[in-house]
Amino acid sequence: MSPTTASEEQPLLQVDGLTKHFPGRGGLFGRGGKPVKAVDGVSFSVPAGGTLGIVGESGCGKSTTGRLLMRLIDPTSGSIRLDGREIGELNRAEMQEYRRQVQMVFQNPTSSLNPRQSIGSAIAAPLQAQRIDPPGGIKARVRELMDRVGLRPDHYNRFPHEFSGGQKQRVGIARALALDPRLIICDEPVSALDVSVQAQVVNLLDDIQRDTGVAYVFVAHDLSVVRHFADRVAVMYLGRIMESGPTRDVFGAPRHPYTKALLSAVPQADPDAERGRRIRLSGDLPTPADPPSGCVFRTRCPLRPQLEEGEQRRCAGEVPGGEGGPACHFPDRTSVLATELA
Repeated sequence: MSPTTASEEQPLLQVDGLTKHFPGRGGLFGRGGKPVKAVDGVSFSVPAGGTLGIVGESGCGKSTTGRLLMRLIDPTSGSIRLDGREIGELNRAEMQEYRRQVQMVFQNPTSSLNPRQSIGSAIAAPLQAQRIDPPGGIKARVRELMDRVGLRPDHYNRFPHEFSGGQKQRVGIARALALDPRLIICDEPVSALDVSVQAQVVNLLDDIQRDTGVAYVFVAHDLSVVRHFADRVAVMYLGRIMESGPTRDVFGAPRHPYTKALLSAVPQADPDAERGRRIRLSGDLPTPADPPSGCVFRTRCPLRPQLEEGEQRRCAGEVPGGEGGPACHFPDRTSVLATELA
């Protein structure tokens, strides 16, 4: 893939109808079960230098989406385009170039590092894999990256077990930066860290974006982190996007009942206010092997008791979601949830 500059009209990353179904288990010898719809028709875009946050409960498909973007797994269907180029059509050499432009920071910094490999070697690995000899040599480049993420020069020959979780994640960030990527997929990069360390890592990512112009897809379940960090947000539930848009708009005036329920669960300083505003979802999360028909959220939707029989039939029989709008047939009624459930 020849490097090109994303124009204002064309996003850096464009995803359309992205789907990943895993083979299900069932029947004789665990075969023939219903496919697990981990990601089911997801679409979004990321501009050059922008940040998209993908949020949702565990099992909603957000981490699988990140792995699909990185092509660690192949999609069942759908389109992923970088600078307008469909990555499913890339040959081996072009795919190698794609991996130079798109890198990933993993959730667990410990498991993402080889315990027998020094920190310096771990950061150098992408350069060696791509056969890149930077000016001044690989060692100088690695030391430059270590300094960029706040690691000392004497850390070069140390091993992962000698570092804290926050330091290991800094190593992961330095490794992702080694090839000067244009897009970094951050898969829950702070969820395994202490709260005091989380802010340091998020601020580091913010500083790197300001200095380099790199774009992020930031996968997280912590809405407070996403609210601070992301320009745009996509809210996922059971493999589908329920609502997306500018972070300020989605968090400030959510139109989907699931988004409103998630936001109501964010801890507040005043316990009495928190009890009054919490929207509790009924029932258990359905299995992605057998999602509800129509609106996948309808079995747990807090709006359901207010709907007439015909409206409930619509929710059960028709998949909601228009161009750019929330995946809900009755988004204008979401505003009443805060007052009626307070």
